[in-house]
Amino acid sequence: MAGHSKWHNIRHQKKKEDKRRAKLFSKLSKKIAVAAREGGGDPEKNPDLRMAIEKAKDNNMPKDNIERAIKRGTGELEGVEYESFTYEGYGPAGVALFFEITTDNRNRTASELRHILSENGGNLGEEGCVAWMFERKGQLILDNADGDHDIDEVILDALEAGAEDVREEDDLIRILTEPGDYMDVKQELNESYDFSDSGLVRLPSNEVDLNLQEAKKVLSLMEELDDHDDIQEVYTNFNIPESVMVKLEEEGVA
Repeated sequence: MAGHSKWHNIRHQKKKEDKRRAKLFSKLSKKIAVAAREGGGDPEKNPDLRMAIEKAKDNNMPKDNIERAIKRGTGELEGVEYESFTYEGYGPAGVALFFEITTDNRNRTASELRHILSENGGNLGEEGCVAWMFERKGQLILDNADGDHDIDEVILDALEAGAEDVREEDDLIRILTEPGDYMDVKQELNESYDFSDSGLVRLPSNEVDLNLQEAKKVLSLMEELDDHDDIQEVYTNFNIPESVMVKLEEEGVA
C-alpha cells in the first residue's frame, strides 16, 4: 500500500499551499451548508454537520467561514443551494474511482467529470460498479513530519480510545475506526492530539499495481480531479510499487 499512501501524503502536503487551502475551504463550506440544510444548524443534533465542522477545524478553517456556511445552509444567509451525491467510474489501467460530489448543478458537474475522465483514459460507470470495492471507515490523520509523535504511544492511546488500527505511512500517522466509533474516538483523542485531517473515508479492499506509464496517467488524472471545485473526495484503489515511485520521483512527477 506504500504507493497509494505516498499519493495520500503528497495530496495532504499540497493542502497546505495557499491556493489549495482556499479551494479546500470552498469545498468544506459546501459540505457544511448541505449538512446544515438537510439536518439543521445545531451540530449537537446533526451528526453530519458535526463531522463536517470537525473536518473544517482540523484544516484550520476560520470560525467565521464555518458559521457563514451553516447560516447559508439553514437559509439565514442567501446563497447557492448545493446537493451532495456520488458517482463511480474507472481510470487508466482499470483503477476504480468513487467520487463524493457537492454541486449546485448536477448536469454541469456530470458533463465536466465525463470530459476529464475521457481525456485521461477513464469513464463513468453505473451505480454500484465499484462501490463494493471500498469499505467505510473513520480516519484521523496526524502529521508527523517533525517526528513529534511516538508511534508506539499513538498506537496505545488510539487503541485504548477504541480505534481499530494505526498505520504509519511516510510522514503521516493514520488512525482508523469503525464508522460508528469515529466521533467517540476523535473526541477522546482530541484532548491529546491535533489532527491535520479527519472524517469518514472509503478504503479499497483490493488494489491495482501500476507500471511507470500507468502511474503517470493516473497521477495526472488525480491532480485534475483534485482541482475540480465540485469534487469533495476521490477514492481509488491504485498502488504504485516502490520501484515505480522511485522513478517517478527521479523524473519529478511525484
